Amino acid sequence: MRRVIHIIVILTCLVLTFFLYNKQMGSIPLIILSIYLFYFGWLKIRESKNSKSQ
Repeated sequence: MRRVIHIIVILTCLVLTFFLYNKQMGSIPLIILSIYLFYFGWLKIRESKNSKSQ
């Protein structure tokens, strides 16, 4: 289920980028996507650190 949500968020940002790029607002979905991916990566690193310490 998590993977499906992850794919939906990325595809939504991709589609929004194409639509908003013509209106010169394409950076908005890219900023949202970068925040989402940063948070996702931070969670993965945190999970790996917790599993190594146990």
